[in-house]
Amino acid sequence: MPRSNDMLDVLELLTQQHQEVDQLFEKLEGGRGDRAKMFRELADKLAAHATVEEKIFYPSVMSRETDDQLHEAVEEHLAIKRVLADLLDLSPDDEEFDAKLSVLKEEVSHHAHEEEEGKLFPKLRKSMSVGERAALGNEVLALFDTLLEHEPRFHVPEETGEAAQLPSASA
Repeated sequence: MPRSNDMLDVLELLTQQHQEVDQLFEKLEGGRGDRAKMFRELADKLAAHATVEEKIFYPSVMSRETDDQLHEAVEEHLAIKRVLADLLDLSPDDEEFDAKLSVLKEEVSHHAHEEEEGKLFPKLRKSMSVGERAALGNEVLALFDTLLEHEPRFHVPEETGEAAQLPSASA
């Protein structure tokens, strides 16, 4: 993890989480090893990542400049959760599994790399201090680690009705 005096930059932390998910997709697509176990790990990491973004990260970085992007991001999370919920009902041996996994990978990749890393994070690097990013990074990591202890994938199906609610940007 990117650390500076035991402080994590939230943007580097989230980027690293994106990379870990990319690696899990690659392993799953490679088909070697225990695919069910790999998928459980992927599902837990995606669920925990979405939760920390919706509960801590997005509300903390909400501004007039980020409002539209963050509301789009929670809609993207909803689409990801819906495909993930479908996958949770399947075995990696099911015919539909690989097709749905491919759709999930495309949605996650677009959200993580194009929208967040490509558009949102550069704005935040300019508008947030190193200290603000570090404080937020430690808060995000603490919740992420706590969530992972409780198999967060099991909460995904109940989160597919509507997008997470974000506060409005303040003036």
